[in-house]
Amino acid sequence: MTQEAHVTQGPLTTEAGAPVADNQNSETAGVGGPVLVQDQLLLEKLAHFNRERIPERVVHARGAGAYGTFTVTRDVSRWTRAAFLSEVGKETETFLRFSTVAGSLGSADAVRDPRGWALKFYTEEGNYDLVGNNTPVFFIRDAIKFPDFIHTQKRDPYTGSQEADNVWDFWGLSPESTHQVTWLFGDRGIPASYRHMNGYGSHTYQWNNEAGEVFWVKYHFKTDQGIKNLTQAEADRLAGEDPDSHQRDLREAVERGDFPSWTVQVQIMPAAEAATYRFNPFDLTKVWPHEDYPPIEIGKLELNRNPENVFAEVEQSIFSPAHFVPGIGPSPDKMLQGRLFAYGDAHRYRVGINADHLPVNRPHATEARTHARDGFLYDGRHGGAKNYEPNSFGGPHQTGRPLWQPVPVAGATGDHPAPLHAEDDDFVQAGNLYRLMSEDEKGRLVGNLAGFIAKVSRDDIAERAIDNFRRADGDFGKRLEAAVQALRG
Repeated sequence: MTQEAHVTQGPLTTEAGAPVADNQNSETAGVGGPVLVQDQLLLEKLAHFNRERIPERVVHARGAGAYGTFTVTRDVSRWTRAAFLSEVGKETETFLRFSTVAGSLGSADAVRDPRGWALKFYTEEGNYDLVGNNTPVFFIRDAIKFPDFIHTQKRDPYTGSQEADNVWDFWGLSPESTHQVTWLFGDRGIPASYRHMNGYGSHTYQWNNEAGEVFWVKYHFKTDQGIKNLTQAEADRLAGEDPDSHQRDLREAVERGDFPSWTVQVQIMPAAEAATYRFNPFDLTKVWPHEDYPPIEIGKLELNRNPENVFAEVEQSIFSPAHFVPGIGPSPDKMLQGRLFAYGDAHRYRVGINADHLPVNRPHATEARTHARDGFLYDGRHGGAKNYEPNSFGGPHQTGRPLWQPVPVAGATGDHPAPLHAEDDDFVQAGNLYRLMSEDEKGRLVGNLAGFIAKVSRDDIAERAIDNFRRADGDFGKRLEAAVQALRG
């Protein structure tokens, strides 16, 4: 069912609560005369209208969301002390925001682009945010390259359009992207809807138990609706006919009671195994093979309530991978380390320093107790309480127990590349993914890639891009080269 509209009885008022006498005509100097600056209702309405949109997200601007429930289905207390995971059957309220990455707020949903997967758990120990994508890997492994990467996906500062030269120049010079690009241009590159795709935490995270033992984990959310995707031709048509296709599908499914759900799984690696694993387990461009660390089902996620106001709850929602709870923490993943700062900083700029006070962002199962005061949109919630710690007036105090366990470090400071393991390689997993595909899937992958690479203006950029796929698999590169040559004449 649709949400009931809130009907407010009584006279229309100004923002300050004064009754409005005439909301149809502005005040003028006589009949037909110029408008008077003393018409404060007119000025208030126009000024508010000019400010109705906060800055859109630089990435993940286009999104949709819904509230739901996470239910634990397996005892995981041997691996983590997180309270919301403490017993089978325990339920936690959630809010999940889906998004595309590169497009603006007004772009279409049915495009070839990773989908953001930002999930907020309103736990009794505070909010836990899990920020990932619908892909288990990413294009780069170090956050210092993120602005460069996104600049290639966005509009060129000179032409005002996305440029194939920029995209393939960067990808060709960044061979670590080969795995994610193979994924993106395959059949799963354009999901049919948000309901028909998987979600992934993507990064590696730390779990720690009551005994202080450490485990590295990866999250998987497997859609119970089944995987469904669009071909490029289907997506091109749908994007033109219904730019809001994914948002509409999600909202209408929840409205009719067809609540989408996902089976939640984790891969678990004992911390001691990380140093000698065959490749760097914290490399975001790689997956952990299931034969090494089989996924374990731990819960169910269901979406069952739509937001009442998209702007207030979807656009003003904020997520940060730095929002941890006891028993869960970060890993040495260099992309994750950068995001621990960047996400919170983005929201402090976009929504304001008190964005955490908004209903969609504040804790629902507990309360935030901080000494942070004042700033834009501060609501005065602290009253006359002291704003420092320690204090002897009964204010909140530290627990002395960190949320996660320390990680040993050694060596000199410096601009170090990620440590190399025995089988670290930028191309092996991309080749493995290609070889898993059927002939029809390979044909569509090659066609999708060739159609985009053929648009670049320089032969050296095209050849470098093709060579990365050739290094992943000889047949892959050979077929792609022929397809590009055919299109470029």
